[in-house]
Order: sequence, then structure tokens, then C-alpha cells
Amino acid sequence: MTRAVLFDLDGTLLDTLDDLADSGNAVLQAHGFEAHSVEAYRNFIGDGMGKLVERIFPLGEVSDPAALAQRLQEYKAAYQDRWRNKTKVYEGIPELLGKLSEQGVKTGVLTNKAHTFAVRCVEEFFGDHPWDVVLGQRESVPRKPDAAGARDALEKMGVSAEEALFVGDSSVDMQTAVNAGITAIGVSWGFRGREELITNGASVVIDAPGELVGVL
Repeated sequence: MTRAVLFDLDGTLLDTLDDLADSGNAVLQAHGFEAHSVEAYRNFIGDGMGKLVERIFPLGEVSDPAALAQRLQEYKAAYQDRWRNKTKVYEGIPELLGKLSEQGVKTGVLTNKAHTFAVRCVEEFFGDHPWDVVLGQRESVPRKPDAAGARDALEKMGVSAEEALFVGDSSVDMQTAVNAGITAIGVSWGFRGREELITNGASVVIDAPGELVGVL
């Protein structure tokens, strides 16, 4: 029996692509580099802000830890100004969350987005939903696909891995679920493709949020 559902955030609950891309391009252009297309950011996202910054800059530009730390701070400042400019909730997500609440299913968020921004986004776009746990990337916990964050979330929700589903849009999410012993559910509306999800362990790939109720 499924007692809890853990969701990824970016590309699963929220379409954050434009704001993430606009923030990255603002930092790039401030240093004299060309902007990337918004579509290119689909493959930059998923492993946390540090990795995103590494990927958007030309090879060697942020290889020095001090340079990377500085650019990361610049990126966070840029995102601070843009995080809700164009971000929107995927169609059908509010209805899905409502049905899960009605059925007594616990819900949580586990994302590689910096914890402060993760909490802010959840409060802004899903403030009426009674989340059981919201966890972003924290310095004390390895980022996904390491299972540590998922195990922490399960413990906070009071459920076992066998009683949970992990819903996400990327290989990182599917690998996280597999590593934690949680059933992996892929979503086709996010930033990556169906093949990537299946290859990395998705038990099911759903095409609309409402289909998750049937999976339960």
C-alpha cells in the first residue's frame, strides 16, 4: 500500500525552466559570454545549482573552486531576482495534490534545488497544501541521486521505502528512487525524455498528473 509520495520539484511540480535560464544567462552575459537557449537548460538542470553553473560556463572558466564559488553566488543572486517571474505550476498538479490529501497519502518534496529556494517555491506556489516534508539541497546531505536525502524524507514522513513512490522527470530522480529502494515514477511533461526515465529505472512513466492516482 502506498502511504507517501515524494516529488521532485523543477520539471515535475513546477515549470521553472525560463527563470533558471534567464538567471544563468544574466550571469554569463555579465562576464561577456553568449547566452544559451532556454532549451539548452533542460540538460543543465537536475544536479543542483553548482553543477548548473559549471555546465553553462565554457570549459575551464570555473575549474578553480574559488571561481566556481563566486559564480555560484552570482547565480543565486540572479535567481533571487527572477525565481517567480515566469515559473508556473504544471496543469493538473493542484488537483493531484488535492486527491492525495483526500486519500490520506503523505506528500513531500525532495529536490537538488538549494533548500532555501525550494522552501520558497513550495510556499509560493503550493502554500495551501499540507506538505509533510520539503527538502532541498543542504550542505550536510549528499545531493540526489545519493539516497541519503530520500531516506531522510522517508524518516520524517514516518514511512518505509516500500510504502512510497518517488515521482520525477530526470535520470537523477529515477536513480535516487532506485538507490533508496523506492518505486520510481517518471513524468513525461518535464525537462527530460521518456527514454531517459525508463533507462534509469522508472517503473511507470505517466503523461498527466491525474494518472498517478491510478498508479496508487
